[in-house]
Amino acid sequence: MDSATPDQNQRPTILLVDDEPINLSVFGEFLTRYYQVLVATGGQSALKLANSKAKPDLILLDVMMPGMDGYQVLAELKAQADTRDIPVIFITALTSDLEEERGLALGAVDYIYKPCHLSILLARIGTQLELKKARDWLRNQNAVLEAEVERRQKENQLVQMQLLQSEKLAAIGQLAAGIAHEINNPVGFVNSNLNTLSGYLADLFCVMDAYAAALAANQIAEPARSELQALLAKKQLAYLREDIPDLLAESREGLARVRGIVQDLKDFAHSDSDTWELSDLHKGLDSTLNIICNELKYHCKIVKEYTEIPQIYCLPSQLNQVFMNLLVNAGQAIETQGVVTVRTGCQANEVWVEIGDNGRGIAPEHISRLFEPFFTTKPVGKGTGLGLSISRNIVAKHGGRIEVDSEPGRGSRFRVCLPIARPQPA
Repeated sequence: MDSATPDQNQRPTILLVDDEPINLSVFGEFLTRYYQVLVATGGQSALKLANSKAKPDLILLDVMMPGMDGYQVLAELKAQADTRDIPVIFITALTSDLEEERGLALGAVDYIYKPCHLSILLARIGTQLELKKARDWLRNQNAVLEAEVERRQKENQLVQMQLLQSEKLAAIGQLAAGIAHEINNPVGFVNSNLNTLSGYLADLFCVMDAYAAALAANQIAEPARSELQALLAKKQLAYLREDIPDLLAESREGLARVRGIVQDLKDFAHSDSDTWELSDLHKGLDSTLNIICNELKYHCKIVKEYTEIPQIYCLPSQLNQVFMNLLVNAGQAIETQGVVTVRTGCQANEVWVEIGDNGRGIAPEHISRLFEPFFTTKPVGKGTGLGLSISRNIVAKHGGRIEVDSEPGRGSRFRVCLPIARPQPA
């Protein structure tokens, strides 16, 4: 093989379309030295070859052919996505300017009159192949850049949403601290007053007991005696003596619940959310469940199956955000009435938290996309598609992972596995 001739496998492919055997022979024999050559004697066979696996890099097309002329062939090529980018050079005996204008208007890249000098033909083919190579490279680069821009946009949106979540948690933490300070003061003096009131009532009942003893011993004269007996009967002193302690106990319980709610809010999202600390996951789960109680209590039964697990080094408020996302998703997967189960366990050097439901489950084709940013199976307006993506990133920051097991119609289980020791920075 001539050292100047390119390797056979690296040669571009030229499709030569002409109904004249002599033209096919002359052009084909000459071009075979430089290119791989495909031959078609009519429009239909040319279109078939253009759509084959051996797709040509360039087409030399005659205009005047029986059945389907060159203009019709070019129009068909341009109408199909797979062939519209193949450069077409007309080689024809039609030398009219109008014919040349028509061919170029249809999308031909060049228009050569017969007879033509073979070296000129070779030069024009080479020019068009170089231009095609440059266009293909630019098209590929544009596709790569567009994909990168889209990836960066999604990445930026995800980062912005994560920052927004962090800011919201910090704001909730600051709000909770302020609320706690404002509520704890009145709760404290109300509780103190209830204790004082309890003592005062005990004293009053002692006085009433003394009156009752005096009545029983006939130590009070009429008509005061009759009036006092009537008043005692009317005011149901025995019932009050029994009911007042219960009312005081319920009031103390209500105050304790107010304090608990405020503390849960502080535990769920405290302001120093970037501080790694030794934390009890059960406490975080309970705080989160109390915060979203209204979201679940009307249609979900919560079942806790906690086992003894060690405390772990973590960012507690961020893990609480993960638990909240999984619990809310579990509740939304239950359409009428169902059960949400929260389990914990420990294996090797890690602990796990599993949140399961007996809701509608997840389709198999969606499992692999669950953690993609902005992917959601919820109706429009019901979800952003970021909850699971953010949750996975938080868990990954802790050196852990999220495992999913789901079956349509039988529910889903999400297991968060976390190392006990703080992960070392990469």
